[in-house]
Amino acid sequence: IAAQTARIGVATSDLFPKFSLTGSFGLASAQIGTLPDGDSRFWSIGPAVRWALFQGGAIRSNIRVQESLTRQTLIVYEQSVLNAFEDVENSLVSLSRQQARRKALGEAVTANRRAVELSTTLNRAGLVDFQRVLSSQLALAVSEEALVASDQAVLQALVRLYKAMGGGWQTLEQTDTQVPAEPAEPNAGATP
Repeated sequence: IAAQTARIGVATSDLFPKFSLTGSFGLASAQIGTLPDGDSRFWSIGPAVRWALFQGGAIRSNIRVQESLTRQTLIVYEQSVLNAFEDVENSLVSLSRQQARRKALGEAVTANRRAVELSTTLNRAGLVDFQRVLSSQLALAVSEEALVASDQAVLQALVRLYKAMGGGWQTLEQTDTQVPAEPAEPNAGATP
């Protein structure tokens, strides 16, 4: 946006005259032998003015084009910012939902463990058949599997949030090459 705004200024500057100061210095002589003499030296200095006086319509059109491009760039920038906020908000909502689901599944696993303990105790006392123990163990296994999947979903939501907020990370290969060497032991090789 800053670069595009500067282009408006550049286009506007074409409306005004441009002044410059030019000069030259040299040696000129009809004979090579007299070249070092003071009479063979010459110099000139003078101002120059350049003004696109008859291109005012084209210059003003260029200014309007640059202003339109600046508005377009601003719209693209605003859309990018809004998309970034949307990504962050969606990631936050997803993480919150996954954490709530994980909490509920954790409570279900705790309740199913208690149910397995109770059904096992009742089965040993002869009050329920072994089928009740097996079905409570099955319910526990299903809820534990769902809890593991929920843990994975929470971590994935956390990574999406981190990525949406502009976080970066290094791959294992990058960290292996950037690990500093361990410092040498003082007096290594010295005998006590």
